[in-house]
Amino acid sequence: MTYIAMNRFKVTPGAEAQFEEVWASRDSQLKTVPGFVEFHLLRGPVREDHVLYASHTIWRSKADFEAWTQSEAFRAAHRGAGERKPLYLGPPQFEGFEVIQTVGQD
Repeated sequence: MTYIAMNRFKVTPGAEAQFEEVWASRDSQLKTVPGFVEFHLLRGPVREDHVLYASHTIWRSKADFEAWTQSEAFRAAHRGAGERKPLYLGPPQFEGFEVIQTVGQD
């Protein structure tokens, strides 16, 4: 069953370009991870105290995602993440979803 993993980030106003650059310049290694399908960085609504962003990964299965979180590739991709905290308010909020239905173009 396909699995979607998301993290929401409340980015401090004025730090959007720097936050996006961190993601654009990182060595994610996701393309080498078994079960990885796709990644998206999403920019959402602007609020008074933050801009909402979400990282969105699609995995072949929840087991593939969980295996990645225990891998050296995961540790390498998240190395130095604590140094970025001034860019956003609080820790990222994780949400994981098992895909129940998909509708697409035939």
